[in-house]
Amino acid sequence: MEQNRGFWYADWSFPIFVGLLSAGVFAGTHMYYLYGIGAFNEVAFVSMLRAGMDSGVYGAVAAFGASFLFARIIEGSLVGILDIGGAIQTGVGLGVPALLLGAGIYFPVTNFIASLLTGLILGLGIGYIIILARRFTISQSNSTYGADVMMGAGNASGRFLGPLIVLSAMGASIPIGVGSLLGALLFYLWQKPITGGAILGAMVLGAIFPIAIS
Repeated sequence: MEQNRGFWYADWSFPIFVGLLSAGVFAGTHMYYLYGIGAFNEVAFVSMLRAGMDSGVYGAVAAFGASFLFARIIEGSLVGILDIGGAIQTGVGLGVPALLLGAGIYFPVTNFIASLLTGLILGLGIGYIIILARRFTISQSNSTYGADVMMGAGNASGRFLGPLIVLSAMGASIPIGVGSLLGALLFYLWQKPITGGAILGAMVLGAIFPIAIS
């Protein structure tokens, strides 16, 4: 018998989480496209987008990102794990913007509000596709494995992301660096991954002590 565990574990809330995450990642790509900072991806992957921006040819990064997104959607419905790195960061953050830019559609990438809405709609779509497809895959079996859809980094490199975020925040400004460091420390004491604390701490003090982008 299915157990009702409330909002945090409900099927209908999963697309909301994916939508909010995708909105932030897509907006990060908007920041990178206009100002050269803010992309939520590994340096090697972002360099592919930079190459497309410099040459005007986005075929390589579009194919790379879109293929990741397609594969991770299938993986999510089959095994119940959505790889944030492949689906959201690479697929939504690189693949979809590259497809839009390559097609000459610039507004969703160049406008901040449009980038948030585009990412949100993409994330909601991804989440609902996985939830609906899951009903015909793992939910048809009697196995307890994959009964819920989880979101994860997908690889062991995620453990090194927290210190890198702290270092990047310190390079941005002293208040943002201090906020990131304090957030990471609090999450470490809370026995949670420090990456989330570093990001939240940087966002809080970044909102209080904003920096001008020239």
